Amino acid sequence: MSGLRKVAASFVVPGPSGVAIRDRLKGLTAADETVLRLVGDHLGALASRDLRARCAAGLEHDAAGWAERKRILTQESSSRWAGSITKATHDQWALARRGQLAHVQSLEAGIATITHRLSRPVGERGSKQVSGGYRSRREWFAKSRRLHLLEDRLRAARADQETGVVHVVRVGKQILNTRHHLEAARLTETEWRTRWEAGRRFLQADGESGKRFGNETIRVTPEGEVSLRLPAPLAHLANAPHGRYTLTARVGFEHRGGQWRDRVTANLAVAYRIHEDTARDRWYLTASWTIPPVQTVPLEAVRAGSLVGVDTNADHLAAWRLDTHGNPVCQPVRFGYDLSGTASRRDAQIRHALIRLLHWAARHHLAIAIEDLDFQAEKTREKHGRKKRFRKLISGMPTSRLRARLVSMAAELGIPIIAVDPAYTSRWGAQHWQKPLTTKNRKTTRHDAAAVAIGRRALGHPIRRRTAPPRTHRSDGYGHRTVQAEPGIPGREGNRPRVPGPRTRSVPPGRGAKAVDQNAQHRSGRSTEHEFWQQDSLPLRF
Repeated sequence: MSGLRKVAASFVVPGPSGVAIRDRLKGLTAADETVLRLVGDHLGALASRDLRARCAAGLEHDAAGWAERKRILTQESSSRWAGSITKATHDQWALARRGQLAHVQSLEAGIATITHRLSRPVGERGSKQVSGGYRSRREWFAKSRRLHLLEDRLRAARADQETGVVHVVRVGKQILNTRHHLEAARLTETEWRTRWEAGRRFLQADGESGKRFGNETIRVTPEGEVSLRLPAPLAHLANAPHGRYTLTARVGFEHRGGQWRDRVTANLAVAYRIHEDTARDRWYLTASWTIPPVQTVPLEAVRAGSLVGVDTNADHLAAWRLDTHGNPVCQPVRFGYDLSGTASRRDAQIRHALIRLLHWAARHHLAIAIEDLDFQAEKTREKHGRKKRFRKLISGMPTSRLRARLVSMAAELGIPIIAVDPAYTSRWGAQHWQKPLTTKNRKTTRHDAAAVAIGRRALGHPIRRRTAPPRTHRSDGYGHRTVQAEPGIPGREGNRPRVPGPRTRSVPPGRGAKAVDQNAQHRSGRSTEHEFWQQDSLPLRF
């Protein structure tokens, strides 16, 4: 029985279900910023209180409890602000539950790995499918202690999961832990406090179709005028009728601005979020709305044309174009990026690499085949042990961000995306394609060969190349014949085109023209046996 796992079927990735655009609030006065901070701090305190109540309810929460929480918040804000707060709280609690489940599964996988390796003799070598024992008695003892630690953590996590207890920080644990490492983060206590308070503000409102400009709480007109409904305790700050405050800044939404104006003009729902970037001392407005699902192209239709296989790596995207038969054509292409620096810089690098890839694919009318990568279960220290460099490598690969950006950007250009199972693509690609594709003028890398394997799997072809026939059975006795066409393709075994040059001149005169013409030779099943001059065989009995 083979130890290889089953390869999942390829599929066409569905398009995005929502759109989000952002623009800067330029020209805000000091009074505008003061009002935004006061409103954000007040609603942020209500959101923190509501999150605490939701976490305390646990699994006993129901629709009646949700309505009661909303009634309490409405008294200190408004009904629409209360609805946005309770919905955001519910989404955050649900996200914490999914993270808790992933944490439990990670602990279970770690415990299973350590238990298996502890049961093996010390120093036993493992294989690619099964892990061996630990290298020394010292490492065995250290891992036995870690096993008890993981089991204690698993018991605590399962107890919280069964009772519905979650541990949530509204801003995030990263900025919370930064408070204890200000020197390493190069922040002062004042700067950290500013970031902490800015992250805990709540200035977001869900849209509502049928209302004026699609949102009654944070309203943006087609001309770019921004106004927001003030909570009841801050109604005295209003500078417009009906308890509203109008900002002096205007927004234009250069990206997708036409789509946004069409929605607000038709009074369709648009959600808005206002937030402050303390590092740049800027304010931004983000607009988002849902879109109908895009009709995906059937997989058979995508396979009817050419595509490009893309191998995702830590510092570049390796791409190679393939025809419908799975043959690599042209030259491999590489789109590099640098993931060092800040998060915004890393995101810009990924976006720039994807833009170049998509423009290249659109220019040649190609679909894109990419691996459906997920390293959540692959980067644990229990599985890879001392391979810290490899763990850092796969942890730094932005698979989720790259996948989300690729799908959304490809949908705008109408480029289909095929997701394939990443199993053994690098190994088999290097085994079957790296050496044959390497020439004197081109050095094929392992990543280039993996791109070919990914593309062939997306097209439905096996990754393995067809084995060349014996040397004396080739078309001209000297050529290399490894046709990659499917068995049902017409002309698959037909004549090879005569290319003038040393190869054709080496064939004796009169013998190279019909070297593989099966119809010119007397072989069984060929049309030459049914010419008018050939006698049909007689039956043995009547």
